[in-house]
This record gives sequence, C-alpha cells and structure tokens, in this order.
Amino acid sequence: MLFAVAIIVVAYATWWLGGWQFDRLEDRKDRNAIVRANEDGARTPVTDVLRTDAGISEDDEWSRVTATGTYAVEDTIIVRYRTRDGIAGIDVVVPLITSSGTALLVDRGWLQTDNEGASPDDVPAPPAGEVTVNGWLRIDGTGDSTLVTDQSTRAVNSTAIGQALDREVYGGFVDLESESPPPATSLDPVELPELDNGPHFFYGLQWWFFGLLAIFGFFYLMYDEWRIARRGGTPTQVAKSKTKVKKARQSNHPYVRARQEQEAREAAEAAEAAEREAADASESSSTS
Repeated sequence: MLFAVAIIVVAYATWWLGGWQFDRLEDRKDRNAIVRANEDGARTPVTDVLRTDAGISEDDEWSRVTATGTYAVEDTIIVRYRTRDGIAGIDVVVPLITSSGTALLVDRGWLQTDNEGASPDDVPAPPAGEVTVNGWLRIDGTGDSTLVTDQSTRAVNSTAIGQALDREVYGGFVDLESESPPPATSLDPVELPELDNGPHFFYGLQWWFFGLLAIFGFFYLMYDEWRIARRGGTPTQVAKSKTKVKKARQSNHPYVRARQEQEAREAAEAAEAAEREAADASESSSTS
C-alpha cells in the first residue's frame, strides 16, 4: 500500500515538474517575442522613454533609443569580470551628458584584459565633443554586485553609479549600437541576447517520461506477483523449486554420477587406511 502511495506521489511530482518546464517555455517564447519586437523597432529619443526617478520595465528592455551629448570621460566606470569565450575582459561604461545636464550611462563595449582587469586610464577614449549614440535600453543590475568602488563595479546600476559620481542620471542604461562620430579605437560590441527556446521542452518531456516509467514499473511488478501467485507459490518458493530442479538435472548426468561414485570410493579407501593405521598403532602400544 505504501509503495502504491509513493508511486502516486512520484507520478504527480513528475507531471507537475513537466508542466512547469512547459510553462517556462511559453514564458520564454513570450519574452523572446518582446525582445525581437524591441530590437527591430524604430529608435526613440531617450528623453521620451527614460526618467531620473525610475528604471525601465522588462517590456521596454532592448528597445532602441538615441541620444546626443558629450562623454564625461573622467567619470568612466569599469565593469569587471566580463569574460567572453573564456577570455578575461571588462565592459566600459561612460556617462553621456545630455543637453538637460542629465547623464545617460552608455556601455560602450567590451575590452580584453588580463586577469587583473584595467583602470579607466587603460581604455580607449570615446569620441570627443558632441556625440550621437544609438543603442538598446537595459535594466539596472541588482544586489551586492552593483557596489561601486574606485570607479569600478561588477554590475551596472544607474542609482549606485549616479551616487558614486555625484551626478543626476537616467534610470537604466544603454548598450551601445553605434556612435557618431566614430571613435579612433572601437571596443568590441555588446552581445545581444540569445533568442532560442532553451532546454525547457526536452526537460518537460524527460519529467513526464520518468513519471510514466514509474507507473509502468509499478504495474509490471503487480503483474509479476499475480503471475507467480497463479503458479501457486511466492517468488521465494518458485526460486527454490527452480534450484531443486536444476540440481536434480545435474545429478542425473552420467559424468556427474561417475564423479560422485569415484569420490565415494576414495573416501571409503581413505577411511579404511585410517582404521588400519589406528589398529597398527594400538597393537604396537600393547606389545611394548
């Protein structure tokens, strides 16, 4: 009874987990559809979509925007531990000061470095003077990784960077697509998100397969016990009867009978020899 209850619990759990994976697949498809629409949309001025007192929503992430201003090179922020294909590197974030005086954080791209990273003085300079940038909106990072120390961080957060630089900044930041005029030395462009469906479909099938396997195994064991019961015994009794039959067949083999007879003769001769030795020893002791 307990075994049956355990199988029911396992089957329900695997069914729920499979459904959960398929729900995640649908969520990912919906998210990918939003990202594709945003990536392919028309560029919008930053002032129409960003605010200084709030970040951006997930539905607006990867929207294309444009802004014009001047880079504040002295406030460059290094984003550490940005490994690509096993190669150490950094992202370079520079505030773009717009005509309103509010700064837009622009991730200008990736730079390969050694494991020790780099400082703002080590990175190629952005274009001087007035620059028009085009890029994709990104949501602020969260958690302890957003802490800014010595103009360096592990994740971009507009609020944390604005406080560290003592500047008013727009919420969120921009991954650079292009800038005009172009810089003397370009950084590697940002990586756009992968828009595949991930492994959720196959994970869902695997969970459902495990559940069906558990149910099949349970009913097979039930059938096996029923088949043995029809033969009039328990699995242990059937095993013993098979062993006895096997031994009986082996003992009727001519070679086996001859070997057993030979062993019996050798045992009898050994017993007779032992008796003679005992008698001789007894006679010798009585004579002396």
